[in-house]
Amino acid sequence: MKIADRPSYVVQGALLIVASMSLIGLIDNFVRIIAEESGLWQFHMFRSLIALPIIVCYCLLRKQRVLPVRFWPVALRSVLMALALIIYFGSITLMPIAEAGATLFSAPIFVLIFSVLVFGVRVDMWRVAAVIVGFTGMLLILRPDPQRLDVLTLLPLMAGMFYAFGQLTTRHLCADEYTSTLLTGFFVALGAFGLLGTIFFSLVKVPESWLLAAPFYFTGWVAPNERFLFWTAIQAFGSLFAVSGLIRGYQVAEPTYVSVFEYSILIFAGFWGWILWREMPDEIGFLGIAAIVIAGIVITVRAKKTTHASTR
Repeated sequence: MKIADRPSYVVQGALLIVASMSLIGLIDNFVRIIAEESGLWQFHMFRSLIALPIIVCYCLLRKQRVLPVRFWPVALRSVLMALALIIYFGSITLMPIAEAGATLFSAPIFVLIFSVLVFGVRVDMWRVAAVIVGFTGMLLILRPDPQRLDVLTLLPLMAGMFYAFGQLTTRHLCADEYTSTLLTGFFVALGAFGLLGTIFFSLVKVPESWLLAAPFYFTGWVAPNERFLFWTAIQAFGSLFAVSGLIRGYQVAEPTYVSVFEYSILIFAGFWGWILWREMPDEIGFLGIAAIVIAGIVITVRAKKTTHASTR
């Protein structure tokens, strides 16, 4: 038995991941406050300006690598993950946070689909059924109206797709990169998107209907006040602590054993959403979240069993 497979290490890794997800579930609710003071792009620009110096200083002190071994794979992965998180944070202001999180964590479904289509991975009927259940869950959450389909309706779905592409890129193109390098690249991409988006929406006047539908997405530069800076700093520092906990959790335990505990974020996000905003998904939303969680767990567990069987 490998050290990472021992029950004590699995429990330690699971606890670290659950603790990290509980923190993320709390601090992501603060985006609602930030949205009252600025736009999405300015938030990410300032968030990266706060986080990046801390990451770089930490890496230098610990003598961890910052520059990538291969630039373009890391750049591609950073862009994909940044797009996923930008869409996710924007969606928080359009729907209950538990539902927005569920669409982001639909990534295992897309990972499986893209693995079959692009890499020719063979899957069993359990995982095929899980994909069907997962997509049903996404439809229950989004509830698209065929007569009123627009980009905003599909944006949460795109968060899961970009997140899945980012995971595949990490696995197939960035396996030899340091975690510190990937984390730095992610925040650089997030900050760059934030800067470009802030400039674009400051110079380009979007239709009034767009601003009314999703002001957080389409707001440009707003002079930062103390409230914005405080809550953005809380979000940035909290994210760094949470990501560090996730990284450590995956270091002490086998990822296939503990990755399912990431879904605990949906419980914590929903709990804090109710405490802070008295906002909860309705019955159909809860059913959709449950379907996505079940699908993700089935896909993860079946992938683990398939991997173990192929290595015996």
